[in-house]
Amino acid sequence: MRFLDSLRRLDAYPKIDNEFSIRTVSGAALTLISTIVIVTLVIGEINAYLSPNISEELFVDTTRGHKLKINLDFTIPRISCDYVSLDAQDSTGEQHLHIEHNIYKRRLDLQGNQIEEPKKEDIQASTKRIASTEAPATTTVKPACGSCYGAEKNASQCCNTCQEVIDAYRERKWNPNVEDFEQCKNSNDGSVEGKAFSEGCHIYGTMEVNRVEGRFHIAPGKSFSINHIHVHDVQPYSSSRFNTTHKINTLSFGEQFGFGTTRPLDGVAVEATEGAMMFQYYIKIVPTMFVPLNGPTLYTNQFSVTKHQKSVTAMSGETGMPGIFVNYELSPLMVKFTEKRNSLGHFATNVCAIIGGIFTVAGIIDSLLFTSIHVIKRKIELGKAS
Repeated sequence: MRFLDSLRRLDAYPKIDNEFSIRTVSGAALTLISTIVIVTLVIGEINAYLSPNISEELFVDTTRGHKLKINLDFTIPRISCDYVSLDAQDSTGEQHLHIEHNIYKRRLDLQGNQIEEPKKEDIQASTKRIASTEAPATTTVKPACGSCYGAEKNASQCCNTCQEVIDAYRERKWNPNVEDFEQCKNSNDGSVEGKAFSEGCHIYGTMEVNRVEGRFHIAPGKSFSINHIHVHDVQPYSSSRFNTTHKINTLSFGEQFGFGTTRPLDGVAVEATEGAMMFQYYIKIVPTMFVPLNGPTLYTNQFSVTKHQKSVTAMSGETGMPGIFVNYELSPLMVKFTEKRNSLGHFATNVCAIIGGIFTVAGIIDSLLFTSIHVIKRKIELGKAS
């Protein structure tokens, strides 16, 4: 018993008998308010504890072998799909080799409604043409040899398709009139010019290219290269007739992971104020690594963008061609986001601080209210209240 009596003296929380305690309305109100505040804050702490903490690091990018995935979704409402092409190039201006893609074109009417089902686009359709200084390849004379209408290099050259006739005219630097070519009357090429401006086009999909600086563009005309120079043939129209108004529904480089600046251009709509407008987007890509608590590491990219536009009509004196041009370069630095679990000790400390702090402050307020009310009542009883 002596031990228990000695231990009882260490009690830092002495108790008061109920007959000596006074319960007040103000105390009850403070108890309810403080309880509500405590429950609200504790729930917030529980959510914070269960949500992973994200730490951010910046270091030199030493990763190798990862492809650059480009997700794009563009709407060009005033140029037909048959007269607009998508090309991807590396920093030297050459076509990307061994590109993997799922790019589709969907024809739209001028109101934006779908005309037919989307078709897969061949973004490497721009083939190298024979320059005017190169000797043409010798072909075997076939019984059915189509005429090149005076543009042939020699008597053995045949033009059996509409495109071959147009190519021959291009190499002669002549302006072809497809309506005069028999090969174009029974092909789809002859009808392209008729609907060049009476339809729109929706281009969307993904492509994976080498992880190097490069560019891609969406521009009118059929693309090809002569002596390593990329060219878009917009004949028989003048470039000033092309309305390059467009909307970027989506543009990203890699997967989406819920935060960061991975899609700053989504939903951007740009109106061309005149014909032959060239829109340029200069993108700085920052490689990003996301390490979740569970699951594989995600490699993606954030990016910032600078926009520029200009008129490239003959009257403006500016060089270039109409279209949407996206130039991108990769930063040598990488950002690493890592999910981490919050500390249980930190959670317990915060909960104790919330409960103890609120009850202490509520006790002080209750004591002040009780004392003030008691003093006022005494003055009223003594008739000293004014």
